[in-house]
Amino acid sequence: MKLKPLIVTVIILAALSAAAHFLTRLPIPPSAADPRVGQAIVDRATLEQAAQLRLTGNSLTVLLARQPDASWRVASYHDLPADFDKLSRFVDKLTNAKVQRFVTANPDRLARLEFGGQQFALLDAAGHELWSLTLGKNAEAGGCFIHFGDEQKAYLASLDPWFDPVAKDWADTSLLNLKPADIARVEIGFEAAPAVVASRAKTGDPLTAATAPAGQQLAADKIDSLLDQLIKLRFSDTSDPADPGAIAAKQHARTFKLITFDGKTYTLALGRKPEEKITKPAGAVHAPISPNSDLKSQIDALVKQASATKTETIPAGPVYAFIACSEASAPVNALMQKRAFQIDDKNYTGLPEKPGDLFVPAPAAKP
Repeated sequence: MKLKPLIVTVIILAALSAAAHFLTRLPIPPSAADPRVGQAIVDRATLEQAAQLRLTGNSLTVLLARQPDASWRVASYHDLPADFDKLSRFVDKLTNAKVQRFVTANPDRLARLEFGGQQFALLDAAGHELWSLTLGKNAEAGGCFIHFGDEQKAYLASLDPWFDPVAKDWADTSLLNLKPADIARVEIGFEAAPAVVASRAKTGDPLTAATAPAGQQLAADKIDSLLDQLIKLRFSDTSDPADPGAIAAKQHARTFKLITFDGKTYTLALGRKPEEKITKPAGAVHAPISPNSDLKSQIDALVKQASATKTETIPAGPVYAFIACSEASAPVNALMQKRAFQIDDKNYTGLPEKPGDLFVPAPAAKP
């Protein structure tokens, strides 16, 4: 091998090596990246512009609407006040979720990501979409696949896709917004006895009975527990106010009154349609007549069976709470016009049955 070509080759290789070393030290220009990657899936500014939030899934739709006072109502469930804490948690979930990476714009791959089941949308007051997000299946390593609006591009986002699709579950179930310290006087009604009245002069004082049986005093723990139960009533379901069960419940209700230190009176009626026993004919029973039997005996037996009766028990209906406030503008008055509110049975079955249930023996006087 000649020396000159070898030297030339070495020189060329050295030059290429130097060039490669120089180039590797230069900053690499970034490739064109999707601007959504690394960003929140929705920003707070867009959320603040929204007048409605629509959640769709499992063939159900939840529609929440912002009110002029910045509160929210469940437009898809009788326009009842929305559960603010639940809504806040959902909004935080949206704003904290980020786009992790672009996945694909290939139609075949998009079809395998199972889009179309769930959708979140922010709307303006006229119902026009400001932003929407469609969810696909969960990713094996966490998060879920999403696409924005009508775009045919999929992304992976750090988002927990589950949400409650039942509109009723987004309503604020509390019926009263009172605290024990607000109550100056409470009147506890009974079906067949005078009401027990307890009051106090100022917040922090114990409630004491206006009258008490001889040698008895009001049981502080019992009256405090009952008061706490009344002011924390929550509904479990609702009915049309004209529902026969609701009307019957009001006719068989027990009445309680809560008077606050600022002079408002809240009247609570808790009741249910009582259990019924109905007697009705059992119906004719056609027994075969044996040719060897006494015909008169057979006829008498058939007449007796046909005239026999049976008793059917119809269980008690659900428990309803009816509330009215002496202040006409109180929110609870408007709420009661919308629906009849069912409450948990224990709020009724656990009530004291007679005045004596609220009293205990008074301590003996010290000599």
